[in-house]
Amino acid sequence: MWSVSAVTLVLAAVALSSADSDTQRPRHDSNLEIYKRLFETKRKDQLNALKNLVELNDINQQYKIIDIMLKGLFKVLEDSRQILVAANMQPDDPFPLDDKIKEAYSHVVENTAFFGDVALRFPRIVHHYYDRNSDWGGLLRWGLNFCNQTGVFTGGAHQHVLTLMSQELGITEKSPDFLNPYRTERDDHMKAVLQKQCPESEYGNFWNVIDE
Repeated sequence: MWSVSAVTLVLAAVALSSADSDTQRPRHDSNLEIYKRLFETKRKDQLNALKNLVELNDINQQYKIIDIMLKGLFKVLEDSRQILVAANMQPDDPFPLDDKIKEAYSHVVENTAFFGDVALRFPRIVHHYYDRNSDWGGLLRWGLNFCNQTGVFTGGAHQHVLTLMSQELGITEKSPDFLNPYRTERDDHMKAVLQKQCPESEYGNFWNVIDE
């Protein structure tokens, strides 16, 4: 039986609802600065929820929860992209004041960051889904590009999360000293579970690829 508290906390971390080159942005965007403080609070909530998932200590339940979570996350990301594209909202524009656009903006920023957290802490599960979903790949690349131009991540620890996640998933080339600091011996057990649910014979060299 699923841990209701774990499911609730993790799904809540997916921003289904949200709080509130820099050539186009004003030299000092006070609205962006306010949002960045709210973003820090949101990130603490996300990491606390993820901590509960890590400590669940049931790989099968983690697998099921992350399955649901990722599908919801990428649905929110796609819906938000459509809103931003329709509004011609560029990531380096001044922080939006329109509620609908502001919500879509925050969904992209917060969900992309949270996906990075999940990918680094559960690399085998995320590879299991991500590597076979080209739609997710294109959407994540768009989200990363958007985030990197907003100014929200500049110079902070959250930028490091995006950088590590990009290398972990093969979006950017791994640096010679790349190390996912969250990979543990638990990943060997995770591989065994995933192989049981997704036999190698069905997916060819899939398991060799994600070990690289």
